[in-house]
Amino acid sequence: MLAAVPPSRAMSKWSVGRKPSRTLGLLLLVILSYLVLRRYLHLKPGSCDHNVAQRLDWYNLVPAWLRHRQSGLQANGQHFMLEDSTFWIFGGSVHYFRVPKEYWRDRLLKMKACGLNTLTTYVPWNLHEPERGKFDFSGNLDLEAFVLMAEEIGLWVILRPGPYICSEIDLGGLPSWLLQDSGMRLRTTYKGFTEAVDLYFDHLMSRVVPLQYKHGGPIIAVQVENEYGSYNRDPAYMPYIKKALEDRGIVELLLTSDNKDGLQKGVMDGVLATINLQSQHELQLLTNFLLSVQRVQPKMVMEYWTGWFDSWGGPHNILDSSEVLKTVSAILDAGSSINLYMFHGGTNFGFINGAMHFHDYKSDVTSYDYDAVLTEAGDYTAKYFKLRSFFGSISGVPLPPQPDLLPKIAYEPLSLNFYLSLWDALQYMEEPVNSEKPVNMENLPINNGNGQSFGYTLYETTIASSGVLSGLVRDRGQVFVNTVSIGFLDYEKQKIVIPLIQGYTRLRILVENRGRVNYGDNIDDQRKGLIGNIYLNDSPLKKFRIYSLDMKKSFFQRFSVDKWSPIPAVPTFPAFFLGVLSISLSPFDTFMKLEGWEKGVVFINGQNLGRYWNIGPQETLYLPGAWLDQGINQVIVFEEKMAGPVIQFTETPHLGRNQYLD
Repeated sequence: MLAAVPPSRAMSKWSVGRKPSRTLGLLLLVILSYLVLRRYLHLKPGSCDHNVAQRLDWYNLVPAWLRHRQSGLQANGQHFMLEDSTFWIFGGSVHYFRVPKEYWRDRLLKMKACGLNTLTTYVPWNLHEPERGKFDFSGNLDLEAFVLMAEEIGLWVILRPGPYICSEIDLGGLPSWLLQDSGMRLRTTYKGFTEAVDLYFDHLMSRVVPLQYKHGGPIIAVQVENEYGSYNRDPAYMPYIKKALEDRGIVELLLTSDNKDGLQKGVMDGVLATINLQSQHELQLLTNFLLSVQRVQPKMVMEYWTGWFDSWGGPHNILDSSEVLKTVSAILDAGSSINLYMFHGGTNFGFINGAMHFHDYKSDVTSYDYDAVLTEAGDYTAKYFKLRSFFGSISGVPLPPQPDLLPKIAYEPLSLNFYLSLWDALQYMEEPVNSEKPVNMENLPINNGNGQSFGYTLYETTIASSGVLSGLVRDRGQVFVNTVSIGFLDYEKQKIVIPLIQGYTRLRILVENRGRVNYGDNIDDQRKGLIGNIYLNDSPLKKFRIYSLDMKKSFFQRFSVDKWSPIPAVPTFPAFFLGVLSISLSPFDTFMKLEGWEKGVVFINGQNLGRYWNIGPQETLYLPGAWLDQGINQVIVFEEKMAGPVIQFTETPHLGRNQYLD
């Protein structure tokens, strides 16, 4: 569906009927056509059957919904055309991997009710191929189900398959196992990278191709990589990605997407350039540039940033709803299509958040609320109501009704009554890796040779003297002498004093991967853990025992009920805390507030909700009701330093102090 627009905006109404496409259906159609044709060719001239066959309307053997799909989305002068009609893209971004699958329909119905006609989504390679050759498109990663649901609701789809996607996700969506190669050059035609991309695209595109418009699906355009102009390490790389898509059957319109830093170098032949921005000032500059390099072509803002992401220790970013409305209106007045990034941000569940590292290293918070059009929990905002009114005024048809909000609840405070210190838990874990030297996470010989992607890694060795400990720790290493914490090593602090000790003492360093950089020139340098040797008084330490604490579901299955103890008066940290959330009625969404706790991770029924940290700005963790059971729910908290008395629940999120975006 395309919203109709007044003549002043030169937008015409256009819609086309769509029905779900299935590869099997097309195959049966081909077989049927072949059998009918075969019978026709074998009939004798003059026979009754032959005369009937001559009168067959072959055109009507092709379903009407597929018969009209010939040209797809095209760039025709200053307009997009879908078949023979002008088409305007009113898009919004929702990432399926950041939203519980049970809530996809709710979010997409709200998008449709806002007056948008196109869904855009990234595809995260690192989540879909966690180990080389092992693919996961199940549950919350069921890309095909998400795309087909959008079609069912009446939305077109622009797919952004990368392989690099940025998206404030760990390593920009690239798998960490790529970094096992010490010479790896990501986002180039380096053989080790392209071989991995080829195998991934072989699998991914076999799923995507049947979902394209010309095959009866909703995908009308596909993006080639993402903001490559600002990276621009290899002039052969973008042509390689374009060919990789086309060779695997991508036949829809191809796009690039670049911000002001990369637009000049991001334009490529045979691919329509689009722009990413937030201000009206940028709009004028970038559209003028596009006109100069690709002449008269349709204009599109692929990412109009409706807000911004937050970093730990920083403010919560806010963009005023009136400013958003003014800019959206200006973009359309300039004759440009638009995609709202984000329409709904969702959550960086687990450890998937990315980071930035220009002057200082800053990791992204768990919430990907983004100050978007819908909140992290899918609730309406002032932006939603203003944009719905705006798009409704130019649609020419009544918008669908707004779906009801999902109910929220504040459960009673929860006490976690059982405890297992990290040091006691080590005996129940898999055998550690024994190594003469420290080994970074990615190169640990675990997970079928794929190393460790996320979580924590514990390094143990023996020392016999005090002195100065130094080395590169990525990203944050808590240092222990036996079980006593003596401080941290990180980007800013690369040395720490080991106090006077007698005899042989166990030195332990618990290192957290806080998130690999997702944007910038240093993505090749995102190995985590201890990087190279660690030194005591300038002498390299040897003989390490290395434990992988990835905290997957299988990790906690080793901690059976008999392993836990009542919480002592003075717990030893780091530690795991266990409790039970009992729900008598149907579960609802809620937010967990860990006041009095310092830094750690929360798990509900085996689902990793993400990190909390009392430095803010995020003060609550979103807990989807869809992940709760009526009855007993297991709650596990891994806390690094200090536990609070209870976990509180609230119906609304707390996101800390605000900072308005310019």
